[in-house]
Amino acid sequence: MRTLLVIHNRTPASERSLSPSSKARSPEFALRTHGYSVSATLSQDQASQMIANADAAVLQLPIASIKEWSARLLQAKPLPLLWWCDEDAAAESLEACEDDIAIDGLLTPSMSGPEIHWALHIGSKQFVERRQWQSEREQLLGRIEERKWIDMAKSILCELKNVTESEAYDILRKQAMNERKRMVDVATSIVKVYQLLQENKERGAKRR
Repeated sequence: MRTLLVIHNRTPASERSLSPSSKARSPEFALRTHGYSVSATLSQDQASQMIANADAAVLQLPIASIKEWSARLLQAKPLPLLWWCDEDAAAESLEACEDDIAIDGLLTPSMSGPEIHWALHIGSKQFVERRQWQSEREQLLGRIEERKWIDMAKSILCELKNVTESEAYDILRKQAMNERKRMVDVATSIVKVYQLLQENKERGAKRR
């Protein structure tokens, strides 16, 4: 991990007139000093383009601003997100201590080269684990959603065909095989058609 994109909510240090001591505390200066290739921006559109060549994003932002930025960055390219926690960013984040923010690590101006290396390394591992957890969560939610449609379809078939739940499941399974579709797709179609028929029946009753 050698190429880093620094995100600011103020003009990047490379474009500001800073005192030598202030410049030395900027993420660009600190990271370049330790051998990293760094680009910086405060524009979301520009960041979405620059991120293609980055191994990680370093966010010099108040915690409250990270959620919006992370959503935009991860949409452009999934990559580790690390918070540059300097005095200003920390002071601006005091009200956000309870916020649920997805970041993979922390960098500070006082870190040495080896400390930055290990922070980035651990952040990279944390990112992989976080992405894996998100994928597993989405799969689980997807299976729960599928189960919901199948259970609804079984209830409808039990009502309309006067069969047991086991028999309704077999009907769904056989129809899915015959139509070469997933069972959840067949179940969803049955539920939606049934709901549409019920709505039409209710409209007809109201007109009378």
